[in-house]
Amino acid sequence: MQAFPMTPYSLLDLSPIIEGSDATQAMRNTLSLAQHAERLGYRRFWLAEHHNMPGIASAATAVLIGYVANGTSTIRVGSGGIMLPNHSPLVVAEQFGTLASLYPGRIDLGLGRAPGTDQATARALRRTLSHDSADSFPQDVEELQAYFDEVRPGQRVRAVPGAGLKVPLWLLGSSLFGAQLAAAMGLPFAFASHFAPGFMRQAVDLYRRTFRPSEQLDRPHVMLGLNVFAAETDAEARRLFSSLQQQFLALVRGTPGQLKPPVDDIERLWDASEAEHIRRSLACSVVGDPATVREGIQRFVDDLRPDELMLTGQIYDHAARLRSFEIAADAMRALQPASSQTA
Repeated sequence: MQAFPMTPYSLLDLSPIIEGSDATQAMRNTLSLAQHAERLGYRRFWLAEHHNMPGIASAATAVLIGYVANGTSTIRVGSGGIMLPNHSPLVVAEQFGTLASLYPGRIDLGLGRAPGTDQATARALRRTLSHDSADSFPQDVEELQAYFDEVRPGQRVRAVPGAGLKVPLWLLGSSLFGAQLAAAMGLPFAFASHFAPGFMRQAVDLYRRTFRPSEQLDRPHVMLGLNVFAAETDAEARRLFSSLQQQFLALVRGTPGQLKPPVDDIERLWDASEAEHIRRSLACSVVGDPATVREGIQRFVDDLRPDELMLTGQIYDHAARLRSFEIAADAMRALQPASSQTA
């Protein structure tokens, strides 16, 4: 019987600060989750940069990556992502050069072009906003990439540490722009389908059709985000999912806060237009018991053929979150490649 490779699965964590708790406990839970993910065979553990968000503790993303990498031993740890418009490429190169020196072969650098916050906070981050800093994103990526290359003769500015380390870059996106740039630069592409699936199919198709091989990557590599909320019963999984739905509802209403406990009836909290908007945003979600989750992930993989899945799930209770990702890992190991299935 022919053996088929398993789709790699990774984990994205926002280090959620739950209602009634604090950032210290959120970061301790993040490390606990990373150690759990390492034991379960997850390939990567990524953290995302967000600012001025009361429910997210991963603002100093590089610092938290170091904390997680120090508390684990084999799993790759990285950013999903660093919002490059907030930083100079040299500073990012130094930070991730430091991480790669401390934890060689285990650090990923995913890059996004959004600020990850509002305009007032973006100004407070001390990057000039006299122009749209996202316009310089391609040039900033090239500059950052160059800092990780070997030092060239006469090069006056270098990343120390960083030069020569070739830290692997990923481009993140939720639009066609990111797909086009990742393809042109020959970089792996991670699409934010877990919260913005609207352009997912077009972006994946564009990236794969126009990909140009590079020194880092010889063929296209697509990672897709997928929310997974798994529990022993479908009803309990839907209840866990309500914390993320409430978080999105707060964003829609302009009142972001800490991650709320689950509720039994989410429908009573929103109106029809809010519900429809959130359902569209969270369309790439698998919610249910182990069998439901296994079938849902299988359909997603069969349909879109990602090279890798980035699973995520904002769950209020930490023990329930650990169990959810355990069920998800079991489902990933049970996947059957579409090409191996017969009618």
